Amino acid sequence: MTDFQPAGLDRIELLKSLTPEERVALSRQCSWRHFHAQEQIVDRSSESRDVCFIVEGRVRVVNYSLSGREITFDDIEAGGYLGELSAIDGEPRSASIVALTETQVAFMSPRLFLETATQHPAVALLVMRRLARIVRSATGRIMDLSTLGANNRVHAELLRLAKPDLRPDNTAEITPVPIHNDIASRVSTTRETVARVFSDLARDGILERRGNHLVILDFRKLENMVEGVRGD
Repeated sequence: MTDFQPAGLDRIELLKSLTPEERVALSRQCSWRHFHAQEQIVDRSSESRDVCFIVEGRVRVVNYSLSGREITFDDIEAGGYLGELSAIDGEPRSASIVALTETQVAFMSPRLFLETATQHPAVALLVMRRLARIVRSATGRIMDLSTLGANNRVHAELLRLAKPDLRPDNTAEITPVPIHNDIASRVSTTRETVARVFSDLARDGILERRGNHLVILDFRKLENMVEGVRGD
């Protein structure tokens, strides 16, 4: 356990609409902890219902199949938060959380989280928008798993990762270069399949590695490859 940081919650996007004094007051009521890379922050089977604010570092939301295979849902950067589902409905966690880097987390009780959301409409609206994004993302992933083959699921994941950095010249960049195992765990395939798809895309002039960057050289062509299959 570490001491609270008076300005720590200033970095959390969800709480930007609060005054500095209100954020300091919330900081004092949170539990603060530091985690090392690969250390588990929340176990899916734990009784905790706290909301986790990622003040520093980067974390991954994961689950595990009965065979023990890791399934990745999302990565959350500093300034983000997670765990709101259990805080809202009191039900068990839907996934585990693991630190990817040295990470500082502020844990807020469900009572305080709900109190903050109900007293600050701007906070409540951001929570609703995030939940809407989760539903839309989950719907898209379910459709991809149901309609796309393994190769096209890799294509779709590359599009998802690259889209935030799509440029006017139809190129996009993913930084850092995603690890094959991470892509495989997101789209329910093997590392070997991911490596083969990357190699095929590079041969076709669609994908290129430049140092620590993965560059999509023709975003629309890759998008058409996926949409063509989805439309079948």
